[in-house]
Amino acid sequence: MTTRQQKPKRQKWLTIRLSEEEYQLLERLTKKTTCRSLSDYGRKVLLVKPVNVKYRNQSLDDFLADMLQLKKELNAIGNNFNQAVHRLHTLHSTPELQSWVMLNEQDKTTLFRMIETISNKINDAYQLWSHA
Repeated sequence: MTTRQQKPKRQKWLTIRLSEEEYQLLERLTKKTTCRSLSDYGRKVLLVKPVNVKYRNQSLDDFLADMLQLKKELNAIGNNFNQAVHRLHTLHSTPELQSWVMLNEQDKTTLFRMIETISNKINDAYQLWSHA
């Protein structure tokens, strides 16, 4: 061995026959672990070594589903608000209306900034959790 520890060379083969259903089950079980390959998973199971299993938190899954729905609703509200303000911009009849439009531009900007922030956070959480 060199100064860095190397994995032992694996030169022996173990061949087993599985039905299609057994193989599919083995693949599903492997995907629920942190093992990078079917061989790695099989070796750990056969040699009675610990296998780290990924854990899914149902309440977090439910939370993410709710947040994704909220994101859609916030986007719809933001779009409706944007359309209303755009329509108000086209009405030039009263000075009060124009001042209202100008005052609400800042609220619109804040709303869209918050929607974008929430949307980004939801996407980040979804990406983190769905690939865990």
